[in-house]
Amino acid sequence: MSYILQTSRLSKTIGGKELVRDVELHVKKGEIYGFLGPNGAGKTTVMKMILNLWKPTMGTVELFGKPLTPQSYEVLRRMGSIIEFPTFYEHMTGEENLRMHCEYMGYYQHGSVEKALTMLDLSAAAKTPVKNYSLGMKGRLGIARAILCKPELLILDEPTNGLDPAGMKQIRELLRMLCAEQGTTIVISSHILSEIESVADTIGIIHRGRMKKEIGLKKIEDMSLAYIELSVQNPERAAYVLADKLGLTNFKVMEGGLFRIYDGRVTTEEIAKALALHEVAVVSLGRKAETLEDYFLKLTTE
Repeated sequence: MSYILQTSRLSKTIGGKELVRDVELHVKKGEIYGFLGPNGAGKTTVMKMILNLWKPTMGTVELFGKPLTPQSYEVLRRMGSIIEFPTFYEHMTGEENLRMHCEYMGYYQHGSVEKALTMLDLSAAAKTPVKNYSLGMKGRLGIARAILCKPELLILDEPTNGLDPAGMKQIRELLRMLCAEQGTTIVISSHILSEIESVADTIGIIHRGRMKKEIGLKKIEDMSLAYIELSVQNPERAAYVLADKLGLTNFKVMEGGLFRIYDGRVTTEEIAKALALHEVAVVSLGRKAETLEDYFLKLTTE
């Protein structure tokens, strides 16, 4: 399979400190790729190397089927990005900042600035100096600048920082529209699982500078991750009943008297009956399904 973006053994060390090691990303054309990891996991480091802002200590980046080199200017013109928090000429208006971006990108499509401002709900503030923008408005202006020249590949590092819930929802809808209607491939990083889960087709999970897993969200949904959740007042006796009386081995004891039972052969009725016969008080009992959060925690919990 060909990828619009892929990395091979991508590593970065600064001052003797290893930031990331052997990171391998595989992003398919036309998808939204969620780059997921806790703060400090190495997401921004990887994105800086993809955009040629930092040079790898080891490994390679391939964009649009070609290796990224210090001379890859034309390749970078096909991309839009936000890395960390976007910066602007504060004394200039939002509209002026976007027009300047068009100038140095060599992009001259009539109405593009106005359209970008409208898409990010910034038309009313177009003539206002950026120094008077709120944190959320600056964040939206950064996204407007990133999508302004209709990039084929969009790299967004924590793009919803500083946005309220309504703004986050607006950005999610915008990203889905760009992907579906314009065929834009999007790589979006976040430490917020729900944000990635709501938009991504594929996720890459990074933890402490190492890639833990690349997997399609559909595959997570299709995996056998259903379980029975049981809450009791006497966890020790409940564990005895599950193991010795029902013969179950595939269950996990959580904090606060909570159990997750992964054995698909047993029913909630059988569990309730066995616990009642052995005088274990049940607080709650029901079927559940693992979420992306559960999957993420399994991969990143020491």
